[in-house]
Amino acid sequence: MSDSSRDTAEGAGWGAAERGEYKRLMPHKVEKLSWLNPRTLWAARNGVLASWFGDPTGRTRARWVAQREAAGAPADKLIRRDDPDRFSFMVIGDTGEGDDPQYAVVPGFLKVSQGTNFSVIASDVIYPVGSADDYRTKFFRPYQDYPAPIYAVPGNHDWYEGLGAFMRVFCADAPPLAAEPAPRPLTRAWLRSLLWHRPRKADGQHLDEARELRSAPAQQAVQPGPYWAIDAGPVRLIGIDTGLLGTIDAEQGAWLREVSKGPRPKILITGSPLYVDGKYDPCTIEDGGGTVDDIVSDPEHHYVAAIGGDIHNYQRYPVRLADGRTIQYVVSGGGGAFMHATHTIPRVDIANVTEKEFRCYPLRGDSLAFYSRLYGRRLRLRRFFTLTEAEAMAVIAERLGIEPTRAPGTPARVTRRTRLVATLLGAGGRPDRTSRFRLPVRKIYTQLFSPGSATYSPPFFKCFLRLDVTPEAVRLRCYAATGNRAQEIEPPVEDEVTIPLT
Repeated sequence: MSDSSRDTAEGAGWGAAERGEYKRLMPHKVEKLSWLNPRTLWAARNGVLASWFGDPTGRTRARWVAQREAAGAPADKLIRRDDPDRFSFMVIGDTGEGDDPQYAVVPGFLKVSQGTNFSVIASDVIYPVGSADDYRTKFFRPYQDYPAPIYAVPGNHDWYEGLGAFMRVFCADAPPLAAEPAPRPLTRAWLRSLLWHRPRKADGQHLDEARELRSAPAQQAVQPGPYWAIDAGPVRLIGIDTGLLGTIDAEQGAWLREVSKGPRPKILITGSPLYVDGKYDPCTIEDGGGTVDDIVSDPEHHYVAAIGGDIHNYQRYPVRLADGRTIQYVVSGGGGAFMHATHTIPRVDIANVTEKEFRCYPLRGDSLAFYSRLYGRRLRLRRFFTLTEAEAMAVIAERLGIEPTRAPGTPARVTRRTRLVATLLGAGGRPDRTSRFRLPVRKIYTQLFSPGSATYSPPFFKCFLRLDVTPEAVRLRCYAATGNRAQEIEPPVEDEVTIPLT
């Protein structure tokens, strides 16, 4: 087994490593996604409009579901597979930027996924707005050599054009929805409709041609809708659609309660993780329906794990409940989009999960070193900002009061400059006197800068999951993809846990 980031700096992808061969998989010309481009920002405005003028996602989703049922999709939205009691599947989240970081995942993904029965994309199949014309280079081309079916749950970016392209690709070429009656003038819905982004009329004209890249019979899968359940071997996978704002509608909530019943072990796949960045976000069910985690944590429903995308890294929280059960809450959104920082996660102490049990990838020190280099380039202050991975690991250990996750090859001294850079970049999430001067690293950063334009050189710190299921247990492993050749040849395991089913 190759070294992981927990073993050596080289295992994390640092150093003078040979770049991987993923470039040969990419199109000759790649459009770099920039969130500084006014056209991109304007096209992605629907999330903001939904928060200002009301979210129409629930109503639109209900119309999609009704259309699929009228076309013959099962009302229980259950996909009944004939997988044996021992089988394997992949989970990869937030994939579709179509650039170097996404394609750098592909060689390792194809190697590790050998022998798996299917894959699931957890959130944001296509950036920036889920357009049908983007599916060729951001879905069909990168995964053309994966021989099994791929299912998906949509993320907020897939909803920016009303989910039409997602439904065409994953739900039996679902036709467009009929136009709704115009809202009454001068209402919030009327204002929203005036500004609402809609797909171009010509969008998707080449979708049939793109499908040829994944046209083998064994690669085909049809979903009953944007949310679904899969009975596979001894487990039931349940995928939910959290729309634009990270909630689910009352109709989907009622279905989730119904499909969660029974003794069969269950794994949730969601576009909005329930535990993330040291915080609890149980996912509201609209119209007073409680939360998704109310359903997941109910002992009558027998959930063993909940895996969410949306946040572009890996995190795991083994939450031990009052009845003695443990549910693994996992974030797995490192499938291709720009990296979300982990060094801003404070020392974990939530729901009986402490820093000792918590896992993340990239390691906080690697995340801090990554962002220090990024800001050094951006601000042309490399000598001041740039931290070595050993310096970053040492200052994270000091700020959080923990032992370094990876023993540095050469012990690093924590200096005033190191501490100042760590504070400016929000290391440890701990407020102090200089907090007002922090540079944007999380969501604000993505609005001010184009993360992708700064991250076309390894290490990328991408990841994906393989889950091996038996009647007794699920073995979950998180694999890394750095963009370097060594990790392509033998993808390192960054985290592993065995989840009992009995």
